[in-house]
Amino acid sequence: MTITQDVPTPYLFRATPAQTDRLQRVLVDLVALHLHGKQAHWNIVGPNFRDLHLQLDELVDIAREAGDTIAERMRALGAVPDGRPAVVAAHTALGDLGPGELATGDAATRVAGLIGQAVATIREVHDAVDAEDPTTADILHGIVHDLEKQAWMLTAENATPRRS
Repeated sequence: MTITQDVPTPYLFRATPAQTDRLQRVLVDLVALHLHGKQAHWNIVGPNFRDLHLQLDELVDIAREAGDTIAERMRALGAVPDGRPAVVAAHTALGDLGPGELATGDAATRVAGLIGQAVATIREVHDAVDAEDPTTADILHGIVHDLEKQAWMLTAENATPRRS
């Protein structure tokens, strides 16, 4: 997927087309994660509903804000982000959460898996992003930190204590 870069040139640093493509991959996954999180938020049922409902809102806020940060970073680098629904649907690496109601335990597991997929994309592009622009890599570090914390909190929902 190639994104055009037809922005005027007052930029101190411009992303290469390859860097633009890497950041676009991250963007579509974050937008998709935001939407999946909201879908789960609306449709969970079962034990611990309220806590998970609120936890999913926290994830949605993190994914939405991270997507906005990536899109704005792309603009700062002279690239043009594309978050249109058709583009997100066609290019995200995330699987599908599916329609209908979700049991809270199943939702926690499935959403944590989607977070893992989004983090996998970020980790996959990280080294190449860092080689071109360490500042952008620093942004990716923060996003990975926040998403992995959310995945931990969701997986703890179904965990049992380890015996020593």
